[in-house]
Amino acid sequence: MRDGTGDDDPLLEPGAALDRLAAWKGRIDQLATDTGAMSDRLGELRVTAADETGMVEVTVDAQGALVDIRLSGRIQQAGPERVAQAIMSTVRDARRQLAGRAREIIAETLGTESAAARAIAARVGERLSGAGGGTETGEQDGRSR
Repeated sequence: MRDGTGDDDPLLEPGAALDRLAAWKGRIDQLATDTGAMSDRLGELRVTAADETGMVEVTVDAQGALVDIRLSGRIQQAGPERVAQAIMSTVRDARRQLAGRAREIIAETLGTESAAARAIAARVGERLSGAGGGTETGEQDGRSR
């Protein structure tokens, strides 16, 4: 029964308030740890993709920047325009794979229910989709590392 003084209000009881504060701090500390782990894993991320003909293989880093490109002897049978198209298409495919892998890492480290995780995943997706401009509708034969 309440006596009107607020002494029996659990929000005002010092022990309960300290317990709630400690639990809140524990959740914040865990979020900080998880976010750090996510950041480390995302920073190390690299994806390699190849076009369907085996003419082009590209690697992009965590930012979606092209860090390696390998061209096979098949480029000699293709015109420069076809080679350029294959390179750009394969880079876009690698970035799509990178965005997917980044979403997986975010889900593994922060979960899927967290508002922070959803916001980070959306931002990563936007950044990577804008990294190369345009999209490709055809399926590519890509490999992830």
